[in-house]
Amino acid sequence: MILITGAGGMIGSHLIERLSCRERKENIIASYYKPTIDMKEIEGKATFVETDVRYFQNVYALVEQNKPQVIYHLAAQSFPGVSWDKPQETLETNVIGTANLFEAIKLIRAKEPYDPTVVVACSSAAYGYVSEEEVPISEDHAMLPLHPYGVSKVAQDLLTHQYWATFGIKGIRVRIFNTTGPRKIGDVCADLTLRAIQIEKGYIPPALRVGNMDNRRAILDVRDLVSALILLAAKGAPGEEYNASAQKVYAVYEIVEIIKKELGLPFEVTVDPALFRLKDEPIIFGDSSKLASATGWKPEYDLATTV
Repeated sequence: MILITGAGGMIGSHLIERLSCRERKENIIASYYKPTIDMKEIEGKATFVETDVRYFQNVYALVEQNKPQVIYHLAAQSFPGVSWDKPQETLETNVIGTANLFEAIKLIRAKEPYDPTVVVACSSAAYGYVSEEEVPISEDHAMLPLHPYGVSKVAQDLLTHQYWATFGIKGIRVRIFNTTGPRKIGDVCADLTLRAIQIEKGYIPPALRVGNMDNRRAILDVRDLVSALILLAAKGAPGEEYNASAQKVYAVYEIVEIIKKELGLPFEVTVDPALFRLKDEPIIFGDSSKLASATGWKPEYDLATTV
């Protein structure tokens, strides 16, 4: 039995699609709350349960009734910008939600044998500001986040380690770097691609609005991330942390050029200060060699293919 929390998000939905190719839907329990995707796109591929992870009894019932052997904990408020507007909700969902999951497992283990593997979706946002000289970032880099979302992911990360070190619950931390693909919203690649498609279809004028053109990101295809999650569930070491990052960095202006080439459509590019984040990392690029060494993982998709 497999449990996926956060099934109503981009990563969760793609994980369900992959797992459904080899598992019956009755063996995939998928919890969701306030989905960011159209749930009809994954209908029939899992057994869906609406669950707000901020409330312990909800999480306990979900785990106790199903006793999954593998848990992918993806449930989160995952937008850095939103975390400035809703810091309490962000911390409750990401930190309390994670504590609720591990406490539920701990309580069940106190009364009967139960030893699941928990793959926790942590984030590169935990690292915060990184200089040009420090990339690609390794897992031992200091965690000094720039926003409440990043703070929440540090707490989630360390909780996962604590429950392994103290109670022997097999938590594996995946520090996910920028990832995109179908159903993604709120990231530079997906948002720019959407606006370009709207230009192509004549829905908006032929002017692409962008934020900071100089920011640079290593952008991973969601299909490669899903492969990493599945491999870590099978081969990852409990208590350990693993970066999952693409291996090539692109500036925003380079992403725009890729989109232009794929569409074959010229358009004006304008910088819109309203699209700048309050605090943002100038470069995000991780060293995934630990993940590759432990599991044999290797990204298969370049950014042009993803676009």
